[in-house]
Amino acid sequence: MSLEQVSLLDSATGSKADILVGFGFNCYRFIAMVDGRPVDALWSAPGFETGNEKPSHSGIPLLFPYPGRLRGQSLVFDGKTYPLEGNDGRGNAIHGFCLNRPWKVVEKSADRVVGEFHASQVDPAILKHWPADFIISVSYELTGSTLASRIVVTNPDDKPLPYGFGSHPYFRVPLGAGGSAAQCRVTVPAKSYWELVDMLPSGKKLPASGSHGLATGLAFPDTKLDDVFTDVEFTDHRATASIADAGSGRTLEIAFDDRFTQCVVYNPPHREAICIEPYTCLPDQFTMTERGIIPAPQTLAPGAKFECAYSIRVK
Repeated sequence: MSLEQVSLLDSATGSKADILVGFGFNCYRFIAMVDGRPVDALWSAPGFETGNEKPSHSGIPLLFPYPGRLRGQSLVFDGKTYPLEGNDGRGNAIHGFCLNRPWKVVEKSADRVVGEFHASQVDPAILKHWPADFIISVSYELTGSTLASRIVVTNPDDKPLPYGFGSHPYFRVPLGAGGSAAQCRVTVPAKSYWELVDMLPSGKKLPASGSHGLATGLAFPDTKLDDVFTDVEFTDHRATASIADAGSGRTLEIAFDDRFTQCVVYNPPHREAICIEPYTCLPDQFTMTERGIIPAPQTLAPGAKFECAYSIRVK
């Protein structure tokens, strides 16, 4: 199967990125040139560009209109029930509608691309599964060894749009030639994490210390995580998480703005990568609202917009 994709190139450094437009607008390859040497920053399954691999297991899956899990296989919103897609193997819906469907390129240059997903135009059946139509626009731009992304969500409907966005990058370990996974250290500036029961938040927050002590850094071999971190510490509205590889001398940073209130950290079973995933909302936010854990789910009024941004830098 041949799927539409685009390639970006920073002519000044030779950094490049490949985005699979026809399969979730997934940026599945980012090779950063640092001091004239390549660092392959993203992990993807071999042959991911064929569209035959799991869309949530490679590159940068884009999770919308809900990141993570929603409890069960239906959503009740404003008194109406919507059957949901997807199954996490535990009977819960997971990761939304955008990561496995084709997007549309609306802008393209040598070092920048903008993709758009308009639910009712891509697949009108989505409107049977979600309370409102939506448009999500995502840009990728290469500058030196930095890949920057901006996300704009628009509600084109005449009804409120509940939503949440998450980015799910798989970062390779080690980082570049001479690197060692055993010498990688992972840092995320979060003070707490949510207790999970059957992979869903219980509503209880715990201090991020010991085996979850990412604020001071954990050696990659000591990370055994699939957790939602919160109480992220921002400076000038930005937080920076990192992977530092003492073997190669390289560091990867993911910086995200304060619209991202949660950060999932996940070790895939193959242990060739670690995911650091900024989310704009808590997974299963509707149940958490019903239980009084959070005041209300994120909702956009008709005609309203929401914007957020993050960047990935290798140095």
